[in-house]
Amino acid sequence: MKRGLRAPFFSPALSLRMPSIRHAETGDLPDIVAIYNASIPGRLATADTQPVTVADREEWFTGFDRDKRPLWIYESGGRILGWLGFRSFYGRPAYHRTVESAVYVAPEHQREGIARRLLAHALEECPRLGVANVLAFVFAHNMPSVTLFEAHGFGRWGLLPKVCEMDGREHDVLILGKRI
Repeated sequence: MKRGLRAPFFSPALSLRMPSIRHAETGDLPDIVAIYNASIPGRLATADTQPVTVADREEWFTGFDRDKRPLWIYESGGRILGWLGFRSFYGRPAYHRTVESAVYVAPEHQREGIARRLLAHALEECPRLGVANVLAFVFAHNMPSVTLFEAHGFGRWGLLPKVCEMDGREHDVLILGKRI
């Protein structure tokens, strides 16, 4: 019997377990909100200090547009493990080629490269979206996020000193940016 390379075996069940990045759908909102809420207690990723509800985020969710300002999710094994969204910067027409990015990963799946994959995917999509500049507003003490964005070529474009107060402590916000 001759042994050699064989065609890969395709299994629909196997494909459900393969990680994928896709556009978010309305039914994903509860998982998106759960991941966001899980970030609140750590005081690293958001200035929200109390959990938000799905109803609180419905209008926010409808502001995403897969052709201009998408919200992507990272899914594996039928579970949403992280998400990244692009929002218009500052809401003025002259900024139409600049977006603000936000990325969140479920705590039990952090440090697995999910945010890195989401950000790489988003940056690859920028030309198709007409995006020339990507911004990230990150707490200066959030070293995992600062490291993530800087590893993808973002520079420190600005500093907002002590603009946030949480739990009686003031925090700086870095403006990280990348020209595509």
